[in-house]
Amino acid sequence: MLNMGKQNIIGIMIDAVDCEAATEFVLTAAREKRGAAISALAVHGLMTGVLDAIQKFRLNHFDLVVPDGQPVRWAVNRLHRTRLIAPVIGRNLTLKLCAHAAAEGLPVYFYGSTPDVLSSLKQSLEGKFPGILIAGMAPSKFRRLEPKEKAIIAAAIRDSGASIVFVGLGCPKQEVFAYEFRDVLQMPIVAVGAAFPFLAGRLPEAPQWMQDAGLEWLFRFASEPRRLWRRYVILNPTYILLVILQALGLSNFSTSGKAPTDELLYG
Repeated sequence: MLNMGKQNIIGIMIDAVDCEAATEFVLTAAREKRGAAISALAVHGLMTGVLDAIQKFRLNHFDLVVPDGQPVRWAVNRLHRTRLIAPVIGRNLTLKLCAHAAAEGLPVYFYGSTPDVLSSLKQSLEGKFPGILIAGMAPSKFRRLEPKEKAIIAAAIRDSGASIVFVGLGCPKQEVFAYEFRDVLQMPIVAVGAAFPFLAGRLPEAPQWMQDAGLEWLFRFASEPRRLWRRYVILNPTYILLVILQALGLSNFSTSGKAPTDELLYG
């Protein structure tokens, strides 16, 4: 288990942890009934913070931000001489947490995606982890929430008896959700990106060799070019350039950001 603390990657504080350390962090918060905001952040999610000072503030006030994807792991290792052997992929973290939750009797809750995906996800997880306690599932509303809806959603999650809530709204919406709900839910909130459709069998995974080589983005881009072109054609090269500037000491990246003045809720 490796945890070398938070490290500045072009202004975003990434925790240099392995999957075992991240899993234990979430489980400890769940056992202690302690609110915590956690995100598995790949390049796209990291860049949302780089390009938006308010989102940077949110991310840099998370309890745990893990390196989801080889490009983020490589940057952490190169810039800060950490020894991370593998990235902490959101879907893998979800599986590990569900396995432990099933073994310990910790109920889990899933928020986001569509009813169809959630139904398949439930079937998949119950098949993998007999005895898992799924306290509840709620699909995304695919719109901004009204202020009064925050209390309704929070009450539904609390009343379900859940110990961990997984959020799959996509970046940056899921991180906004985790940030805004952390103080009203006495449990860890884990933002896991596309883990829901992946684990539900609705999205194909890249071959392992592509994942190991940091080419999972290319596999996903080829699968959904119209939706993902901006993310990979514009944001990825920008990320690489900024990491090079930081590595060469040619640019300093502030981690301060700008505190949000109003809640921005997505559901």
